[in-house]
Amino acid sequence: MGMTIKAQFQRVDTTGALTGPVIPVSFNPTEYTLNKGAQIAEISIPGLDSPVLQFVRGQTESLSLDLFFDSTEGGMDSNATSVTAQTDPFYQLIKIDGTVHAPPVVFFSWGPKFPGNRTYASTGSQLRFGFKCLVESVRQRYTLFSPLGVPLRATLSVSLKEYKTLSEQLNELNLQSPDHTQAHVVQQGETLAQIAAEAYNDPTQWRAIAIENAITDPLKLTPGIMLQIPVLASV
Repeated sequence: MGMTIKAQFQRVDTTGALTGPVIPVSFNPTEYTLNKGAQIAEISIPGLDSPVLQFVRGQTESLSLDLFFDSTEGGMDSNATSVTAQTDPFYQLIKIDGTVHAPPVVFFSWGPKFPGNRTYASTGSQLRFGFKCLVESVRQRYTLFSPLGVPLRATLSVSLKEYKTLSEQLNELNLQSPDHTQAHVVQQGETLAQIAAEAYNDPTQWRAIAIENAITDPLKLTPGIMLQIPVLASV
């Protein structure tokens, strides 16, 4: 029988790379739940039997699981070791990181494959190997104590929300259908004419983008903002 692979957490830095020490769980979870939804609006039209359904946006994928911890191997008498030594590293994942002024982005993984493929414009369908996320909540429940009140067993109910940058989402969506508005993230030094040339093969159509995004000065674009690229009547 092969070695058992432990589920683990690790922090993710601003470049998307894994950083810092790995935080392994004491016991692998017996189950976890993934949840993904879509926000659908009901458009009421008088005289129809039911409203027209309109997709508004996707909702954040979430993952929830329970983690079990036990420190009774070290004894249950006056020399007992608190189980918080095992649980505190996980609890810190919801605390604000002073370097980014927000809780850290973390990566939860367990084994070589993780449920739920991702589709990218450039490479197509890819397996994902974990769940990049923010810790939304941690509920700590202590169920066994030493005679001196030292907690010896704990269950942490952890709720995670998937974290994806804007560029990652646009790469997945690949918004290029000719009959839908596209999106474009402005790069350093880009002009509306260059964006129009890429979107329409016609740099003179920059005014359509400017009007759609209420841009008053086409020569001053802020890098990183997302522009809506409207469909031209001739496209």
